[in-house]
Amino acid sequence: MSRKTYLFGGLLFSCMIVVQSCSNKIPKTLDNGYTLVYQQSFDKGSTISDFEFSDTNFWKYSTETKGGALECTGKSEYQPPVRSPHSVALIAGQKFGSFVMEADLQQTGRVYNHQDMCVFFGFQDKSHFYYTHISKAMDDHANNVFVVDGTPRLKISTKTNDGQNWLPNNWHKIRLERDIESGSIRLFFDDMKTPVMEANDKRFGAGGIGFGSFDDSGKIDNIRIYAKAPIQKGGTHF
Repeated sequence: MSRKTYLFGGLLFSCMIVVQSCSNKIPKTLDNGYTLVYQQSFDKGSTISDFEFSDTNFWKYSTETKGGALECTGKSEYQPPVRSPHSVALIAGQKFGSFVMEADLQQTGRVYNHQDMCVFFGFQDKSHFYYTHISKAMDDHANNVFVVDGTPRLKISTKTNDGQNWLPNNWHKIRLERDIESGSIRLFFDDMKTPVMEANDKRFGAGGIGFGSFDDSGKIDNIRIYAKAPIQKGGTHF
């Protein structure tokens, strides 16, 4: 092999590495023009200070094989003003209007029909917010989009499915899309092409975003939020 051929091969290999590296980077802007406004991969224990909790005794930093995660260790002792999830972790001091959020979730609780993880959004206060209840089976109180509007949680889904397959101690990717102008809400679970839940509701504007569970335990990692406009500053909720 000539030196010229060797050099060309080395250059080609280097270019392949660069292309592969670039393809693995997190995009700063989505096709719809939303920009990356919040990112959290829990690489250090101090990162949990980004959150406020309904009950700090049931949340901790979890060390994983690669990096870490935010972990809910079980059903919180927090008692909400109206019937709604007990374990809540909100991104502290920030409100989001229209957004696209991606995250990795892991369910670590016992296997039963209401085995769940929740994603909260449009959070105004303890008794006014939306959430998706992602569970193994679907009924009027599970695996749906809900609103809490000063009364016990109410199902508002226009579409859902029979339930999600929470494989034991496996990570699952979710994407939640909200458009406050149209009221559109869409949740994707593992399959990023077809939503598993949809709803339409305009009663709450920009609000807090967070994670948790009604009665169970689980982990959260690799949060990315893309928004139409800069995030707004907000107060504490708990």
